[in-house]
Amino acid sequence: MDEHKWNESEIKQKMQTLVDKESIQWMQERSQKIITLMSYYKCAMMEVETKLNVLNEEFSLQYDRNPISSIKTRLKSFQSIRNKLEHQNLPLDVGTMERNLNDIAGVRVICSFREDIYLLTECLLQQDDITLLEIKDYIANPKPNGYRSLHLILEIPIFLQAGKRNMKVEVQLRTIAMDCWASLEHQLRYKKDTEFTEEMAEELLECAKISEELDIRMDHLRRQVIPKYHDDYGLVTERIIVK
Repeated sequence: MDEHKWNESEIKQKMQTLVDKESIQWMQERSQKIITLMSYYKCAMMEVETKLNVLNEEFSLQYDRNPISSIKTRLKSFQSIRNKLEHQNLPLDVGTMERNLNDIAGVRVICSFREDIYLLTECLLQQDDITLLEIKDYIANPKPNGYRSLHLILEIPIFLQAGKRNMKVEVQLRTIAMDCWASLEHQLRYKKDTEFTEEMAEELLECAKISEELDIRMDHLRRQVIPKYHDDYGLVTERIIVK
């Protein structure tokens, strides 16, 4: 989920490498609008990342530990955006992108422990300039393939020369174990020129269960070793319920 920097030279390069004439024409007509919109998404990602870093620093100062192991950001590529719009039978339009796609800007937060995921989420949602649009808890309810993570769609304001603009950012929070499994699963499942069998899928599911057991046992150890600092905030980090 490395950060993807959109600029004019990159847009021109992408136009040269695309073989789809329709995509080239669409990009030529709207390139400046796309560059501007993607810069807004980048600003929104920076806002979310800053908020997370501030929380991480606060916990480090007060409790001598960091709930966040790492943060990764990325902007969706134009080809992925185009494919997703086509899959939803939506027109290739800059306004359509902004209205209908929630994951153009993405922030992935790798946490030390499972309970840290819910702690950070609650701390984020308590901030009055963040609006929660959607939440999917794949930790409480893993996907059939074993995937676990907490997904949030947030709306956050960015402040531009012309005024305030609200932007959407997808935030994924997962533990080190969850991220390890997801990264390796993606490499194995989508390896080109290799047939992915049902037996392989079952083995990956077993590995997901092992990673879940690891998280549970690590959380148990954390409760014994690390003070329950979240009690100071009056937070309940086991589950976030959105009505």
